Amino acid sequence: MSDIRCIGIATGGGDAPGLNAVIRAATKAAILEHQWKVIGIPDGFDGLIWPEKSFELTLDRVSGILPRGGTILGTTNRGNPFHYKKEENGQEVVRDISDQVIANAKKLGIDAIVTIGGDGSQRIGCDLFQKGMKIVGVPKTIDNDLSATELTFGFDTALHTVTDAIDKIHTTAASHHRVMVVEVMGRDCGWIALAGGIAGGAHIILIPEIPFTIKSVCDFIAQRESRGSHFTIVVVAEGVKQPPEFKENRRGGSVGILIGNAIAAGSNKEVRVSVLGHIQRGGSPSPFDRVLATRFGVAAVELIAEGQFGKMVALRSSKIVAVDMAEAIGKLKAVRPDGELVRTARAIGIGFGD
Repeated sequence: MSDIRCIGIATGGGDAPGLNAVIRAATKAAILEHQWKVIGIPDGFDGLIWPEKSFELTLDRVSGILPRGGTILGTTNRGNPFHYKKEENGQEVVRDISDQVIANAKKLGIDAIVTIGGDGSQRIGCDLFQKGMKIVGVPKTIDNDLSATELTFGFDTALHTVTDAIDKIHTTAASHHRVMVVEVMGRDCGWIALAGGIAGGAHIILIPEIPFTIKSVCDFIAQRESRGSHFTIVVVAEGVKQPPEFKENRRGGSVGILIGNAIAAGSNKEVRVSVLGHIQRGGSPSPFDRVLATRFGVAAVELIAEGQFGKMVALRSSKIVAVDMAEAIGKLKAVRPDGELVRTARAIGIGFGD
């Protein structure tokens, strides 16, 4: 019989549509199936640095949050208790306060924690597990770049947003005979750009995994012009590698704008740039993401009930499975340049600037 009486739920890293669906599912399964108490841990593990911020999650509290984007618990990219930045004597120092976090969890009566987040959050969870905390993980990233799971919730919703934007840009691009550059998220991997570009009917897709040159992009645009196609949609992942002929230094600015300027100079075409930015993280989760997030939340509670700590839930072959957190972190799932999705795109005439 399980010795669990109370669990905590935390969301960390960038927000994603479907986080509230996981919170709701885990809370309801914990209360209805196991009669456990559930504590919401605000702002990642910050809620265990300041435990007075934590609060009980009840059935009433999670009622109505399924269609809401974001997370009712709040989130942060900077709440690593193993490398916590604080000011002492007027200077910023980094401290390991993980023991304090573990002690505060015990004070709150929390027996186990569900940590919902991407690679960074799962790494923190894994490190806390190594120190004795009972933790299970739920993978989250709109980038869909975690190798341990075939899909992450939030990705499908982001694709809906990107596809809708490209659909709208198509009409104005065609009307004005312009090149339209759409910058999408994808710091390390190009899944959003690739899938969104295919779904939206883009003509050129630029991703981190495939090196490109501005000359090749401009040549592709010229070929379209010669065939009577006087507009071009270019989808760019924010993490693309800077092409060799770039004279401008990116330095954290919008790569879409830099590429748009370079295309304008090299093609003599009128170019407009749209940077979708955080709009891709917002909005109500799609039905697919709601279902996947719900499955993940219930599966995480089941792992706790079974005593399978240090595990993360994942989707493989349409089934929810458990994988070791230690094996799940630090391994990005990059787009394969020779993979089926890239081959499909090339087969229908999409260029990659290579």
